[in-house]
Amino acid sequence: MERVLVVYGTRPEAVKLAPVVHALQADRRLTPVVCVTAQHRELLDQMNARFGIEPAEDLDLMRTGQTLDEVTASVVQGMAPVLERLNPAAVVVQGDTTTSFAAALAAFYAQIPVAHVEAGLRTGKRYAPFPEELNRRLTTQLASIHLAPTAASRANLRREGVRGDDIFVTGNTVIDALRWMEDRLDPVPGGELGEVLASGGPIVLVTVHRRESWGQPLQSIAAALAVLAARHPEAAIVVPLHPNPLVRSTVTAATNEHANVLLLEPLGYSDFIRVMRSATVVLTDSGGVQEEAPSFGRPVLVLRDTTERPEGIDAGIVRLIGTETTAIVEGVSELLTDVAAREGMQRVASPYGDGRAADRCVRALRHVLFGEPRPDDFSP
Repeated sequence: MERVLVVYGTRPEAVKLAPVVHALQADRRLTPVVCVTAQHRELLDQMNARFGIEPAEDLDLMRTGQTLDEVTASVVQGMAPVLERLNPAAVVVQGDTTTSFAAALAAFYAQIPVAHVEAGLRTGKRYAPFPEELNRRLTTQLASIHLAPTAASRANLRREGVRGDDIFVTGNTVIDALRWMEDRLDPVPGGELGEVLASGGPIVLVTVHRRESWGQPLQSIAAALAVLAARHPEAAIVVPLHPNPLVRSTVTAATNEHANVLLLEPLGYSDFIRVMRSATVVLTDSGGVQEEAPSFGRPVLVLRDTTERPEGIDAGIVRLIGTETTAIVEGVSELLTDVAAREGMQRVASPYGDGRAADRCVRALRHVLFGEPRPDDFSP
């Protein structure tokens, strides 16, 4: 059997690559070897445990206050001996993290083919999101196998000169992960979160962490949450706090006096799914949540001025709202109070996947490595 080295370092990567690891484990010609960089340590370990994945290689690179250049250098240097020792047939990376780019660079240096899951997403703006937009573009230049989630992503790659034969439209593996987890949800949580879920009242789920939002944009977002809490006391505003101290302190300072703002530690995936599918409105700057929430028919307002995931906007289920306080308050208030507006953004069929993306990824690898038939493209 041929080894396939699957490399990731953050919680979102772990979620989106878990279905690929599972599919590789079930394959008769390929065997996965999981290597984590631990760009995010605790959240990564939590997600691996939830999906039953035990990494064979752990670079353990997380350091407090490390810079992007330090992360990049550490991943490249840490990957070199792993690649030399294992000599895999291919290296799989996912998305737009610094781990993805740096691991792809290390594999390129070792002349090992790179398969890029979730390839081809673009905003067209170098610094939005930062550093993710350039991480994706650079990974495209290093990859040999481009596993694009949608036809729009394929079109982006073709415009940049990537050969059509090297692109496979797979759907997004996050939908596979959601379906896998829905069959394995933990019991309903207790405490305040359990009370909110049991109440049947309106819920605003908020996730915010983007680096380009730090500073004034994040302060404006936090101020909007405080206004919303005061204006809509009937609504529970649920905020799983990102571990970053700057994000935590800004959001906490603005909202801790409001009883209907529930500030939580990062939720396990099972609890997060429960909240997401119960939410009235989802307010986020996360790329993954833009893909996940529409699967449950939840309206999504994006705390950014641009997105690399236009399919949700085109379908009318996602709306860019930006980071200005008034725009956020008005956007959320409309969806909380106007049933027609809310229903107009609800759709159960997702434009992002059908739950078979991981299988297409593995079949694409088999096509490239062994000459087996090319998988059919995903079409929503």
